[in-house]
Amino acid sequence: MRTVRAAAAAVTVAIAAGAAGIAAGRFASDAALKAAPGRPLPTDPRLTVHSLAAGRIVLTRDLASGRPGVYGLSGSGSHAVVGPVLDTAPHSADTVVRRLERVTRGTFEPGDKAWLTPQLHIGDPRTALGLEHSAVEVPGELGPLPAWFVPGARDTWVITVHGLGATREHPLNVMEFLSRRQVPVLDIAYRGDTGAPRPPDGLNHLGQTEWRDVDAAIRYAVRHGAGRVVLHGWSTGATMALRAAAYSSLRERISGLVLDSPVLDWQATLRALAAARRTPGVLLPLAVRAAQGRTGLHGDRTEDITAPDRLQVPVLLFHGPDDAVAPWAPSRRLARRRADLVTLRTVRNAAHGAMWNVDPGEYEESMRRFLIPLM
Repeated sequence: MRTVRAAAAAVTVAIAAGAAGIAAGRFASDAALKAAPGRPLPTDPRLTVHSLAAGRIVLTRDLASGRPGVYGLSGSGSHAVVGPVLDTAPHSADTVVRRLERVTRGTFEPGDKAWLTPQLHIGDPRTALGLEHSAVEVPGELGPLPAWFVPGARDTWVITVHGLGATREHPLNVMEFLSRRQVPVLDIAYRGDTGAPRPPDGLNHLGQTEWRDVDAAIRYAVRHGAGRVVLHGWSTGATMALRAAAYSSLRERISGLVLDSPVLDWQATLRALAAARRTPGVLLPLAVRAAQGRTGLHGDRTEDITAPDRLQVPVLLFHGPDDAVAPWAPSRRLARRRADLVTLRTVRNAAHGAMWNVDPGEYEESMRRFLIPLM
C-alpha cells in the first residue's frame, strides 16, 4: 500500500507541475499575444522624470533614454515629444538630459514614471499635423475597420499598418512627408485595435490572421480610385504587408512594400517579450508551445512569406541590430536572398519600430528615392 500511495503522490506532483508549467507558459505567451495597443511592451523600460526646465527634461539613465533621435514620451495621461540628448548639458551618473520639444497632453512632474515610444503624435491627422482627412470605415472580415484617409493627387496610395504596442497614430510620423508629395494615405486600424472588431479568441496572431484586414484595405483603396498601392508596415504590420503581398487576391495591385522592424521570426519575438517579463529561460519553450496551442501559429507559415520565390515587388526594409523584439538576422537573410528586389537600410541604435526616430531625414530620403519609380 505504501508503494501505491507513493506512486499516486508522484503522479499528483507531476500533474500539478505540468499544470503549473502550462499556466506559466500561457502567462508568458501573453506578453506577445495580449500586447495592448498604445501600451508599452515588456522591453520598454519605465523611466523616472527627475526634473524639467525650459527646453529640457532629465530622465533616468538607460540604454533607451540615451538613444539618438526624437521620440514620444508617454506617462499616465501625459504625452510629450523629446529630442536628442543634450551633450552640452550637465549629466549625473544616473540621468540623461534630452531636449524637450513640447508637451502635447497633460503635464509631467518630477517623480513621474514614463516610457519612450516611437509614436511622436497623438490625435488624428488634423489635430496632430494640420492635414485634412476623412474618417472612413473599411469593410473587414470581422466587421468595419476605422481608418484615416488623407487625400492626394496621385493614383498610387500608401496603406500604413502599425505594429505591436502601437496604434494608428504611429504612422502619423511619416504622413506629413507623404502628404507633401501628394501621395494619398490610408491609415488603418485592424482587429483588436480600439474601435475595431475584437478577434474571436481575443489574441494577437502576430500578423498571421490580421493580414486579412490589410487585404480589406487594399480592396477599399481599389474601389475608391487607387490604381496601385504601396504597403508600409511596422513590426507585425510589416509581417501583415508581406503576407498580403503573397496571398491577397489583389496582390497584382501592390507595387511595393516598405517594411520597418518586421517580425519575421515570431518565436524569437515571443521569447524576447516573455524574457523581458522576467520569465525564467526554462519556461520560454513552454511559452512558444502555449502560443502555438492558443493561436495555431506555426513557424513554417512565416517562413513561407520570406521564401525567395514569394517576393514579386520591390521592398525597402529598415531594420538594425539593436532591435530587442524582432531579430535583425531574418531581415538580412531576406535582403541577401532577394538582392534584386530588397533594399536594406541598416539603422543602428534603434529600438523596435523606431527606425524613423533615429534620423527622420535619412529615413524619408530613402522613402522618397524608393517611391519615385512606384508612383
